[in-house]
Amino acid sequence: MVFSSHLLILLFSFFFTMQCSKAVSVDDRNWHPATATWYGSANGDGSTGGACGYGTLVDVRPLRAHVGAVSPVLFRDGEGCGACYKVRCLDPSLCSRRPATVIVTDECPGGYCAFGRTHFDLSGAAFSHMAVAGDAANLRNRGEISVMYRRTVCKYRGKNIAFHVNEGSTNFWLSLLVEFEDGDGDIGSMHIKQAGSTQWLQMNHVWGASWCIVQGPLHGPFSVKLTTLSTKKTLSARDVIPKNWSPKATYTSRLNFI
Repeated sequence: MVFSSHLLILLFSFFFTMQCSKAVSVDDRNWHPATATWYGSANGDGSTGGACGYGTLVDVRPLRAHVGAVSPVLFRDGEGCGACYKVRCLDPSLCSRRPATVIVTDECPGGYCAFGRTHFDLSGAAFSHMAVAGDAANLRNRGEISVMYRRTVCKYRGKNIAFHVNEGSTNFWLSLLVEFEDGDGDIGSMHIKQAGSTQWLQMNHVWGASWCIVQGPLHGPFSVKLTTLSTKKTLSARDVIPKNWSPKATYTSRLNFI
């Protein structure tokens, strides 16, 4: 009987440890090695859309000039969309100690980003931000450079989480894209609840930052529940998508993680 009690305690401890190990802090204080390049115009925003599906959001504040594409090891089939990183370069002759903070909006699948490498393909503005004053052009002329990076929390000051209804959505196929998620920035799971229901329906990850549910007919208004991928935090926005919702519309909640 004593053995059984000890065994149960050990099993519980193991299970608790495994559960907690799934939650990873996004405010990483350790710097890790990687490489970086830049794309787009020299001082521009870089991507015009991107694999995450943010569309024209990448061209306007707060994403504007703070975007980047990452290699598959960080993109993670779209689960890395929305994550934020600090990136700084290493050459003291050209690089300041000031890192660029970037948001993952795109994937770079080949070239420098292939073969399991950790690589950032930054907007011209983000890449230039790492340079010593007056040396941005010289830094860009280096092409690929060595950098250090670390994960950091996302901060969209003055913004709450918004849900964009993707084009083509119907009462039988509803697809949502999440915008302006503070904190982790990434999404681990997503559920919706229909009008008059107590049941949360699981949505499936489709691509980038987009999730969908194939079921119906679905009846709004819809509440949406998010669980972050990294720290497993949960947020529920009640009736955020109205009864008379429409495709290509964006509906803003009153909530955010920070």
